[in-house]
Amino acid sequence: MSRADDIFVRMCTDIIERGTTTEGQRVRPHWEDGTPAYTIKQFGVCNRYDLREEFPALTLRRTALRSAMDEVLWIYQKKSNNIHDLSSHIWDEWADESGSIGKAYGYQIAQKSHYPEGDMDQMDRVLFDLRSNPYSRRIMTSTYTFADLSEMNLYPCAFNVIYNVTQTPGEERPSLNMLLVQRSQDILAANNWNVCQYAILLMMVAQTNDMVAGELVHMISDAHIYDRHVDIVRELIARPTYPAPKVSLRPDVHDFYDFTTDDLIVCDYNHGPQVKDIPIAV
Repeated sequence: MSRADDIFVRMCTDIIERGTTTEGQRVRPHWEDGTPAYTIKQFGVCNRYDLREEFPALTLRRTALRSAMDEVLWIYQKKSNNIHDLSSHIWDEWADESGSIGKAYGYQIAQKSHYPEGDMDQMDRVLFDLRSNPYSRRIMTSTYTFADLSEMNLYPCAFNVIYNVTQTPGEERPSLNMLLVQRSQDILAANNWNVCQYAILLMMVAQTNDMVAGELVHMISDAHIYDRHVDIVRELIARPTYPAPKVSLRPDVHDFYDFTTDDLIVCDYNHGPQVKDIPIAV
């Protein structure tokens, strides 16, 4: 199995066997029929993926890697909060008549701040610091802006990205690592989607700065499996697994803002059947 499969199976097993339930408590999410959407959860889950060893895609089922990349480009490259700039329909439920999701995600990345070096938005500041001061411990983005929460159609889930550069003696190039902080995650619907999209973001930023994509550390405050997902997850984690796919980027792209989903190269991705008709709590 891939390392991502192993991490996923162990995490899901731990949640189901040793997690706590929200059943009977007052919860915000609900199912389409109006029933409260309860969860089994673990607090403070931390998973580590080393992109120098393999790309962290599940093989238990297929993760739509180009769609995952498209969403991360929507947030960090296009800096958009409008679903009309996104190819998939995963945000349709939270968009208004104009397609906006409010002052969320890409809107926050696009906000400029004043620095001695000039005015820069969050992503431009990351790229500037990695070029000019790569060993800084202040290279990060955050989409959780308290003053704007009331104008977001959904509070950000994966909200904080921290970049950190390391170089082991003897290595030709430094490694760029990423810490992703997530306040809440629907494990079945979103876990590997988020892992893969931020792995791709790490790869793009590393390539832009002539670095090696290193570790992705994923911290989840509330890692949960919804009540109507438990049987689906049990079936999923019992499936056969395959070696991880080989995933890379077109090597001649060196500007972060030039990447497109056509630059993602995926080889030897063997996987189990897709899980269809997953009920989504809103």
